[in-house]
Amino acid sequence: MTQNLVHHYINGQVVTAAPVRTVPVFNPALGKAVREVAMATPADVDAAVQAARAAQKAWGRSPALTRSRVMFRFKELLVQNTRKLAEIISAEHGKTVADAEGEVTRGMEVVEFACGAPHLLKGEYSESVGTGVDSYGIRQPLGVVAGITPFNFPAMVPMWMFPIALICGNAFILKPSERDPSAALFIADLLAQAGLPAGVFNVVQGDKVAVDAILEHPHIAAVSFVGSTPIAKYIQQQGVAHGKRVQALGGAKNHAVIMPDADLDAACEAVTGAAFGSAGERCMAISVVVAVGDAAADGLIARLEKRIAQLKVGAPEAPGVDMGPLVTEAAKARVQGYIDAGVAAGATLCADGRGVQVAERPDGYYVGPTLFDRVTADMSVYRDEIFGPVLSVVRVADYAAAMDLVNGHEFANGTVIFTQSGAVAKAFVRDVEVGMVGVNVPIPVPMAFHSFGGWRSSLFGDHHMHGPEGVRFYTRLKTVTERWPEPKSVSADFVMPTMK
Repeated sequence: MTQNLVHHYINGQVVTAAPVRTVPVFNPALGKAVREVAMATPADVDAAVQAARAAQKAWGRSPALTRSRVMFRFKELLVQNTRKLAEIISAEHGKTVADAEGEVTRGMEVVEFACGAPHLLKGEYSESVGTGVDSYGIRQPLGVVAGITPFNFPAMVPMWMFPIALICGNAFILKPSERDPSAALFIADLLAQAGLPAGVFNVVQGDKVAVDAILEHPHIAAVSFVGSTPIAKYIQQQGVAHGKRVQALGGAKNHAVIMPDADLDAACEAVTGAAFGSAGERCMAISVVVAVGDAAADGLIARLEKRIAQLKVGAPEAPGVDMGPLVTEAAKARVQGYIDAGVAAGATLCADGRGVQVAERPDGYYVGPTLFDRVTADMSVYRDEIFGPVLSVVRVADYAAAMDLVNGHEFANGTVIFTQSGAVAKAFVRDVEVGMVGVNVPIPVPMAFHSFGGWRSSLFGDHHMHGPEGVRFYTRLKTVTERWPEPKSVSADFVMPTMK
């Protein structure tokens, strides 16, 4: 295995056998391939599953406090290595190092939540449900579970999954994106240093071949996924068809409703960061502003134009840079195609990110912050998830029209409202039909001790991720009813048992 080959991690060690197939991994700031990543075969996936099955039984039967202590040590190692992990992420994804550090921190919050395993896994107990009969519930691990994660958060999204899965006693197989695969191996090494037994956490690199092998494997009990809606639908359909529990998070088109009484200066700052941070490659990015009334729209756009002009696009490791490149050349072309389509459809282009030049990285996949005004609901820049630094402003006459617009969209992931009216905010929280809601905040991402997930075409499956929902997803409930009769007091009963 060469140093420039990213391979699998199975049963506590990096695989060294020559892969059947590899694909290039690019540094998007340089615009060139910097290494190769191995593509898993079904046999590779099966090897990971067998290692996980062999290790899971002892891990699942270990005391919850033992598992918690491993997670505590892992968390401390993450703290010590945040910068190094962020640099690995930045070099393959393209986001700024500071943004990548924020990603690691948010993932670490789920690790901290998982450290509470002894509390999270407590069952319920009912004494004397009948004469001399007690009943209680316990939550037990599923066995071997898998996570299929996207390129945009190669550390945080896996940490939405595996800390909860591991702390519940499962063994975990991670299939990261082939676009930025190195972070997964770094995390695997930290888990080993923390004392996680070999085989409990495995990494298989790959593409659809690996995904299908995971979905079809009879000994994988559950699959977690984050990615686009078409793939999320596929993951759910195939996973359920093969008897698996599935949680699959899909696409998003997150709205920010700006009421006439909003603090426009604060709203401008919030929307700027939420729309253009990480070059818009976030499932929680704000990509649509719904301005209620022309006064709110005009005031916000004037502020946004001024703020966008101040943003610095450049090398992701350089200080003071607000936006790095998009992840691939194809992603750049796709985003520019949507900008072209918005112009052709008649939207007003207030800031154009096409053709941006970064002198020190002339071949990078850069698109600058882009702002459209007078976008309508029939335009592709409004309908589709662009996954790039493109912000659309839709003007509506009143609050009711804003609600109809948000609730009528295919995606129902997250939305926010900016207002100084508590009554309006309360009504919005109650009536908006999305999974995550914010009031006067830029991005409504729940903390780790709550759960993450949208509605409609943004989520397929019954459980949201991390928090209490994550614990429920990665465990199954067993209810026990027991009697310890006194000696010689038992006799056969041939009628239907009751609690009399």
